Amino acid sequence: MHLNKRVLVTGGAGFLGSHLCERLLAEGCEVVCMDNYFTGTKLNIQHLRDNPSFELLRHDVTFPLYIEVDEIYNLACPASPIHYQFDPVQTTKTSVHGAINMLGLAKRVKAKIMQASTSEVYGDPSVHPQPESYWGNVNPIGFRSCYDEGKRCAETLFFDYRRQHNLKIKVVRIFNTYGPRMHPNDGRVVSNFIVQALQGQPLTVYGEGQQTRSFCYVDDLIDGFVRSMKTPDEFTGPVNLGNPGEFTILELAQLVIEYTGSKSKIEYRPLPSDDPRQRKPDITLAKSVMGWEPTIKLADGLKKTIEYFDWFLKRQ
Repeated sequence: MHLNKRVLVTGGAGFLGSHLCERLLAEGCEVVCMDNYFTGTKLNIQHLRDNPSFELLRHDVTFPLYIEVDEIYNLACPASPIHYQFDPVQTTKTSVHGAINMLGLAKRVKAKIMQASTSEVYGDPSVHPQPESYWGNVNPIGFRSCYDEGKRCAETLFFDYRRQHNLKIKVVRIFNTYGPRMHPNDGRVVSNFIVQALQGQPLTVYGEGQQTRSFCYVDDLIDGFVRSMKTPDEFTGPVNLGNPGEFTILELAQLVIEYTGSKSKIEYRPLPSDDPRQRKPDITLAKSVMGWEPTIKLADGLKKTIEYFDWFLKRQ
């Protein structure tokens, strides 16, 4: 269709989207970055705006889009509880209507399309670690379900479009990811802890801090996105992308205090509703099919993320 691949990234001004735009431009693609700036920001993609292969489009994924592209990465959706619970109905619309609109675009222009799904489809898992074959344990009427069930429905739509229209699809399930350009007020544990530590505030730990998470640095995740899109058409996923190294929330808090040199204390609060106790990806499939596994250690990634937030907070 084009001399250089023309790629649409929905949610392209967000945390993950901006890093993906950067990677695609480095690979010689033409990139159309689409965002409605609900959680994304122009600051994240400011350094790309002078690149002649980069195009910025203000548009909401819940409305149809008519452009010509070869590939679509559908990342548009608020991904932190603070943001997706702000307007839960709109969150569900973003996942479901957004998927329908982007699948419709892919069908019209015969583009390959990737859905950024989430480990939240596993809910509060009764299987540990979580393989892609696990169907999950999700509360369909809880405070988190606008996001969890929205993403589950989006996966359903992707596979139905493949079965019904023979669309080229990829579905990746993202586990906890962190790195520069995270939203400072998104309520996610890594950004929360770093901002609190840098500002000398107590680090907020829910419950006793024994719930576990697996933290993947953003560069590793973006490499997984790109590798997923390059797999043969018969490999659709879903495929887990995350770091299988498992840490308790309390361990993370102690590392952040150490690496920031902060004198912050830890403050314990009641555990929120439906908060998963364990989260760890089984990445056997990603390793065997895509040759992918994370390479960046938590210590190294945290230090880079702390540097970013230190810069960000000082410029405010």
